[in-house]
Amino acid sequence: MKVLRQIPFFKCLDEDEMKQLEDITIAKKYKKGEFLFMEGEEPKWLIFLLSGSVKLYKTAANGKEIFLHQLAPMNFVAEVVNFENIVYPASAVFTISGEVLKINYEKFATLFLSNPKICMNLIKSMSEKLRITSNLLHQELVLNSEAKVAKFILMHEDLFNSLKHTKIASILNITPETFSRILNKFKTANLIKLDEKNQIIDKNVDELTQIFSY
Repeated sequence: MKVLRQIPFFKCLDEDEMKQLEDITIAKKYKKGEFLFMEGEEPKWLIFLLSGSVKLYKTAANGKEIFLHQLAPMNFVAEVVNFENIVYPASAVFTISGEVLKINYEKFATLFLSNPKICMNLIKSMSEKLRITSNLLHQELVLNSEAKVAKFILMHEDLFNSLKHTKIASILNITPETFSRILNKFKTANLIKLDEKNQIIDKNVDELTQIFSY
């Protein structure tokens, strides 16, 4: 499995260790709309996202979907649950078709968690997830609607160009009407330019950045 050798996380492994890792790893492709896992499931795999895009969300008691994060390729997905030995606290669904590596976690722990470099890399990965959580809290507690839209355009242009605007509004926890109004305001102010399919063909990075940086 050549792709394992291209992942910086595993470059500290020697040839024998890499072969051991290959033996406990499978690759699986998912289509847009397919679930990687669902809230409440028990984790059996250490999952690494190779391509596509995955949305993490929780479901409230009233059935409302609460967006948590949009995960880009070359990242572990919810690796904290493996180490805490807990069920998935959220669901993960592909918003753009992609592929993951699924590593048998029980065997991975036995073979590799005694390796200091691997442990340090995992700590770094989980620290990044804490930063993501902090950013989410900042988005919901500090940013207004215009700042949320501006940040999404800059940080997730690929998703803006592939998702329906109603879906983006749901991700940002604003109404579709508010999203449409803000988008029209941005277009009128020449902050963004869209084609006939509502895909971004130009954007004013500096001014959009200022909107959510105050």
